[in-house]
Amino acid sequence: MSSTTLSPVTPSQLCSGKSGIFCPSQALLVKPARNQMVGKAKGIRIACMATSIPADRVPDMEKRKLLNLLLLGAISLPSAGMLVPYATFFAPPGSGSATGGTIAKDAIGNDVVAEQWLKAHGPGDRTLTQGLKGDPTYLVVEKDRTLATYGINAVCTHLGCVVPFNTAEKKFICPCHGSQYNDQGRVVRGPAPLSLALAHCDVVDGKVVFVPWVETDFRTGDAPWWA
Repeated sequence: MSSTTLSPVTPSQLCSGKSGIFCPSQALLVKPARNQMVGKAKGIRIACMATSIPADRVPDMEKRKLLNLLLLGAISLPSAGMLVPYATFFAPPGSGSATGGTIAKDAIGNDVVAEQWLKAHGPGDRTLTQGLKGDPTYLVVEKDRTLATYGINAVCTHLGCVVPFNTAEKKFICPCHGSQYNDQGRVVRGPAPLSLALAHCDVVDGKVVFVPWVETDFRTGDAPWWA
């Protein structure tokens, strides 16, 4: 049976050796014993060659920064484009006016034109429109066939139900818990604790515009609880 012998190697032998196998972990050269059959092969030569990268092929940091910026832009532009439909949904065009108020919308989402509205709605009429912050708001037609200078928010002050106007009784009567308000929205029966909120109703360029009401509530003489 053949055997092998281990002998230390010098630093110069770490990179090349004759008739041996390089073992870097032990820094030893493993040589076949004299009586080992090595065939016709005279040995194995291992050579270490140091390589270097040419200076003109070293990555340019400025170019890398430019490529990173281009990649970031390519990702950001489509993402920003996807956000536009969501932004326009929550802030639809034409919802405001030059006075800072909100243009009233009818049941199908069209701007309310005062002249056309008065032709279709007679004295004493109270019909819902879309008002400030999208709240359902009544437009009030006075006995002289003009629009009242106030709109009435239809959200019940008890638990938030939309309060319809009862034409026969000339009251707003909540279908949820029976709260009642007079034809101007002042609370006359609970459990609602407060009157319906008000909004100024103006006509700007022929269109009905709601503006926040921050003055004293003319129905009660109190400060507006909703302001």
